[in-house]
Amino acid sequence: MICARTTDHSQRHPAPRTGRACLPATMVARLVTLTAACALLTLTLAPVTPTKAQRSVRLENPIAVFAALDKVTARISKFQIPLNKSINFGALTVTPRVCYSRPPTEPPKTTSFVEVEEQLQDGKYKKIFSGWMFAESPGLNAVQHPVYDIWLTACLDPNRQAGNTAADPNAVDQPQRRLRRRRVRR
Repeated sequence: MICARTTDHSQRHPAPRTGRACLPATMVARLVTLTAACALLTLTLAPVTPTKAQRSVRLENPIAVFAALDKVTARISKFQIPLNKSINFGALTVTPRVCYSRPPTEPPKTTSFVEVEEQLQDGKYKKIFSGWMFAESPGLNAVQHPVYDIWLTACLDPNRQAGNTAADPNAVDQPQRRLRRRRVRR
């Protein structure tokens, strides 16, 4: 209970006997204004969660593209692996499980879950890597072996054209502009 005092000092209300103090009417108005301003500020600064339309679209791809380095011969190889299929590179067996990317209209983010096993000299296989690889950060989760390095470079879908994506099915390919070569006189 807020007890408001009048501006006429001759008519004062005694404080209620409940132990609560009386506040002047101007102070009550200021408190109400301050409370409303705090509520408005809280709503303004609250984080906005993106809607489903604003979230980025994750494209599933059937082929993962890797690059591998043989440190002994200094040979770099590139290979494409279909999901859940294995390819041998030296003593390593690489098996991608999933490969995700984004449409070309969004910032790139290519990820793949990969399992890598090493064939030991006794013929047994030892799992040396099982985790996510990121094409934009190859050093983050690349396979680092004493003889071989393997990293993700891209995800491909041969059925999807560059202009047609799941995010924008009505996209139209822009005509490619031909650049003129200038002749330089010496």
